[in-house]
Amino acid sequence: MNFICVGKIVNTHGIKGEVRLISNFERKDLVFKKDFEIYIGKYHEKQVINSNRVHKNYDMLTFKNLNDINDVIIYKGEPVYILREDLGNNHLKSDLIGFDVIYNEKMIGNVSGFFNNNAYEIMIIKGNSKENLVPYLEHFIKEINYDEKKIYIINMEGLIDENWYLNTFS
Repeated sequence: MNFICVGKIVNTHGIKGEVRLISNFERKDLVFKKDFEIYIGKYHEKQVINSNRVHKNYDMLTFKNLNDINDVIIYKGEPVYILREDLGNNHLKSDLIGFDVIYNEKMIGNVSGFFNNNAYEIMIIKGNSKENLVPYLEHFIKEINYDEKKIYIINMEGLIDENWYLNTFS
């Protein structure tokens, strides 16, 4: 089974079995919904979401057949997982790590990660000797080919130091 960590239960809320979950998972819309199966803790105990809501920075969840604080307090501090297969054909940013990045019809490096600059996500592209940072926004990315594991970025002046990649990969 291929588990993905989607957050951590940090506390309970109230006395009716609601938990507070901290999560920065990018596709909460697919996961935190009624009847979705999640797995809690290192033993991946399966629970089914009964309800969800957002409160401040937290995702608030209740589970089917757990209606009391005493039923859920054991989950405090535990990580929450989902099965990768439960996402179907939906892709995550983490799926792009290792993809070749093509700029001006030349490979300039591979995606090594992402970070958020509080405005949008930034894609980190590592070449042999340099990193380039490209906004992970649709007007910078021409195409993502999941079959070939390639990302084609748009030729935009100043986006990539062209002298660098001509010397690195020529």
